[in-house]
Amino acid sequence: MKPFRYDRATSPAAAVAAVAADPQASYLAGGTNLVDHLRLGLTEPGLLVDVGGLPLHEIEELPDGGLRIGAGVANSDLAADRRVRERYPVLSVALLSGASGQLRNLATTGGNLLQRTRCGYFQDVTEPCNKRAPGSGCAALGGWNRYHAILGASSHCIAVHPSDLAVALTALDARVRVLGVDGERAIPIDDFYRLPGDEPQRDTVLEHGDLITAVDLPPLPVARNSGYRKVRDRASYAFALVSVAAAIRIEDGTVADVRIALGGVAHRPWRAHTAEQALHGAPSTVEGYAAAAARELSAADPLPGNAFKVPLARSVLTSVLTQLAEEAR
Repeated sequence: MKPFRYDRATSPAAAVAAVAADPQASYLAGGTNLVDHLRLGLTEPGLLVDVGGLPLHEIEELPDGGLRIGAGVANSDLAADRRVRERYPVLSVALLSGASGQLRNLATTGGNLLQRTRCGYFQDVTEPCNKRAPGSGCAALGGWNRYHAILGASSHCIAVHPSDLAVALTALDARVRVLGVDGERAIPIDDFYRLPGDEPQRDTVLEHGDLITAVDLPPLPVARNSGYRKVRDRASYAFALVSVAAAIRIEDGTVADVRIALGGVAHRPWRAHTAEQALHGAPSTVEGYAAAAARELSAADPLPGNAFKVPLARSVLTSVLTQLAEEAR
C-alpha cells in the first residue's frame, strides 16, 4: 500500500478546504468501500481526511414534515429509526437488504451513496477499465457481464451502481446536501448520479472537494405504503441482479400516486419515469402494472450475458406494485 498522510477534520468547512487544496486527497468516513480499494490498489490517495468525527450523525425533523439524515448516520441506525420505518419503510428494507450487520454498523449514509461499482473488471487492475483508467477500454463488453447494465449504458462502460440505499432514496425524491468551496447546495438525487457517456470515471456530478453533509427526505404520504425487493444470486451479502423500490397510493381503484426506482440495471439508480407516467390515473390492475413495466424496459439494450434481466425486472416490478396495491386496500 502506498504511504499517505492522514488528517482528522475539525469541521465540515475545514474538511472541504483540506481536500479541495490537494488533488490527491480523499474523504474517509466508515471506510467500508475505500479500504477495500486501498488494498486492491484501485486508489492511491496522498491524503485521507477523516470526517467520521464531524457532527453529521443525527436524523432531524424538518419544518415541512420531512427528515434530514446526516451524512455520518450509520446504515444500521438509519434502518432502525422509528420515523424511517413508519414513514419511509422502503428505506429501512433497502438498507437491511445490503451488506452484513457488521458493515451496516460502520457504513455511513454519505459513503453509501458514493460507493463505486463492484464490476469485477473495475476491481482487477490487470484488466482494462475505462472507469478506473479512462481510455483503456471496457473488458466487460466482451467478457462476463451477468451483473451489468441493460439501461443507459455506453460503449465506454456497462457497470452498474451497487447501492440499495440510493435506489430507495431515488424513489423518495431525496435531495443530497453538499458543501463545497463555494458554499452549500442541494442536489435532487435524480440529478446527482451520471450515466457513463464518454466519462464513466465520473459517477456523480460532485466536484473535487465537495462533501455530502446530509440527505433530505420530503414529506411524502405515498411513502408510507412502500417497499423494496432485491433479487440476487444468493440470499444475503450479495449485490442486486435487479432491485425495485416503489411506493403507491390507490384511490377508488385508480393509481393516484406512484414512485418507482430500479437498481442493478444501470450506471445510476434508475428512476422509472416512463412507468410512472403510464400508471398515473390508470386503473390499479396487474395488467396495467405489467404494461407499465414493459414500457419502461422497452429501452433496454442488454448483452447476451444479462438479457435475462429484462424479463426479470419486468416481473419483479409488476409483482412489487401488485403487492403494494393489495396492501393499500
